[in-house]
Amino acid sequence: METIHFEGLLIGIITFLIIGLFHPVVVKAEYYWGTKCWWVFLILGIAGTVASLFIESIFISAICGVFAFSSFWTIKEVFEQEERVLKGWFPKNPKRQYPDPK
Repeated sequence: METIHFEGLLIGIITFLIIGLFHPVVVKAEYYWGTKCWWVFLILGIAGTVASLFIESIFISAICGVFAFSSFWTIKEVFEQEERVLKGWFPKNPKRQYPDPK
């Protein structure tokens, strides 16, 4: 063991930070734009996927992949956030119309 490699640990830390960042983004995006903003996360996910395929650095490529799939997961979360708002778990934006709860 001549050297210690920190890349895996750094990828883990950055993954944790990216996922942690997306939680408040989901809440704010749903509050201000509702589910209409899902396509923004689709574009971010596609961009991150393409970047991860073409970047030579395994470290940066992995981070782009984590960002891409966190963006794709956020699409699902935005729709689920609207359900949580309708259940009263999160505040409604008084300037927006919400669908009738089923």
